[in-house]
Amino acid sequence: MRVVIQRATKASVTINEKETRSIGKGLMILVGIENADGEEDISWLVNKIVNLRIFDDENGIMDQSVLDLNGEVMVVSQFTLHARTKKGNRPSYVDAAKPDVAVPLYERFKEALSQTLGNPVVSGEFGASMAVELVNDGPVTIVIDTKNKK
Repeated sequence: MRVVIQRATKASVTINEKETRSIGKGLMILVGIENADGEEDISWLVNKIVNLRIFDDENGIMDQSVLDLNGEVMVVSQFTLHARTKKGNRPSYVDAAKPDVAVPLYERFKEALSQTLGNPVVSGEFGASMAVELVNDGPVTIVIDTKNKK
């Protein structure tokens, strides 16, 4: 699994130009799932995300997690995070999992994240046309890939 985590003051996703879902202060997480991902990736990643100390404490030092702040979290699926761009100018997405593999893992990731946070996770809709808006606080943007844990 590969995620792009952005510290946000607010974020929203509009699905199929109709329904908008939003969060306030917290994390916007774009998640890409590949064929080799499984439950162990979800567990490791959820633990890493909720404990990542990227929010300022009272002294202005990044020493608080989204758990410490009781911050909100938005998750949006994004298969393009697994784009291969080495050859030519058209990205290849062969590493991105197909929906029959990706959807159950995406749903499980959101569920595990929500359970660990103790709060609901706002999300986009897998496979839908989505417009994402974000006010990146900092800016702070972190990329984590479960295949590069070391």
